[in-house]
Parts: sequence; C-alpha cells; structure tokens
Amino acid sequence: MDEKELEEKDIQPADTAGEAAPEGETAAKPPRNAKKELIEWVKAFVFAGIIVALIFGFVIRPVEVLGHSMEPTLQNGDRLIEWMLFYTPQQGDTVILSENTGLDEALVKRVIAVEGQTVDINENGEVLVDGSLLDEPYIYETIDENHRGDWDYPVTVPEGHIFVMGDNRNHSTDSRFSEVGFVDEDEVIGKVVLRIAPVSSFGLID
Repeated sequence: MDEKELEEKDIQPADTAGEAAPEGETAAKPPRNAKKELIEWVKAFVFAGIIVALIFGFVIRPVEVLGHSMEPTLQNGDRLIEWMLFYTPQQGDTVILSENTGLDEALVKRVIAVEGQTVDINENGEVLVDGSLLDEPYIYETIDENHRGDWDYPVTVPEGHIFVMGDNRNHSTDSRFSEVGFVDEDEVIGKVVLRIAPVSSFGLID
C-alpha cells in the first residue's frame, strides 16, 4: 500500500452513526413522549388564559346597560366594551362609573365637563360649558325645569373631578343631583368604545 492510500484511509470517519440509511430503508424516528407533549399543551393553555384574564381585567371589559338614562345613544340591555388602560376622562366621552358614585351601582354617563370647566343650564334647558352652548345631537330632549338639579348655576368642576349627565336628560340621575354630584376621576372605570349587541346596532360609540 503506497503512501497516498494510507492518507486516504486516515481521513475516513471512525463513527458512522450519522451516515444516511441504506437505500430502501427509512431512518427510525425518535419515540413520541406523550406526557411531555401534554405538559406543553397545558402550559400553552394556562399562558393563554393568563393573557386573556389580564386583557379583560386591565384593558377591556364587557358591560351591560341597565336602564334608560342614556337613550337614545344606548338602550336598556345593550352590551358594550369599555376601554380601561391608561384612560383619562375627556369631555364628550361616554364612561362607566364605579358603584361608589352615590347610587351604589355602576353608571354609564356622558362627560359634560372636566376639572376647571364651568357648567351652566340656561332657561331653555340647554347646557353651556365655559359659556359656550354645547352642540348635543345625541340627547333625547333638553332639560325641563324639574330636572335642572340641586345646583345654583353656574358651577365649576373641582380638581380631579368630572361633571356627567345622561343623554336622556329628564330621566337620568347624574351630576345635577346631590346623590351623584361631581364624580372623582378615580371612580371612572373606563370609556365605552364599542357596542357588540344587539348585532343590528354593532359599532363604535362616539
């Protein structure tokens, strides 16, 4: 055997475990570990459940309208989605208030004014904020004399509070009345963004 042949033999791999299977034969697949797969599926479902819980606990939440104080914008029985994460009340928003508002129940109302703004109701039952008449195409009717509330208008919203009203002005207990009054911003749970039921009324809420 000459020197060239020796060199060629020296470079042959000693371990042939990685060689391809002979033609016509199929390489054996490693056995499936059913227990391990089950554990991985359980972990995935638990993780997904935690994510869903966080989303519905801190970001969005489904709510149902009970009552007629927001007609015609919202109807009794409507099902809504509210946005909660990093929300700050803004004038004109429809919001969900906590049970600590004075009526011992969660409320859905519209933000009429925020801190520092002045609210007035004129002789025609129309609402003014900072002296300007609000354009309110969403209301059911203007405020009658019996529903002006307990204030000596005009009133200024204190720091950290909002002034809310229902769109059905003569059938709503809201910031006009001492039972509710100015609402602390901390009692605002979130903003109503979407109606999901009934399906015929599905859509965004202004």
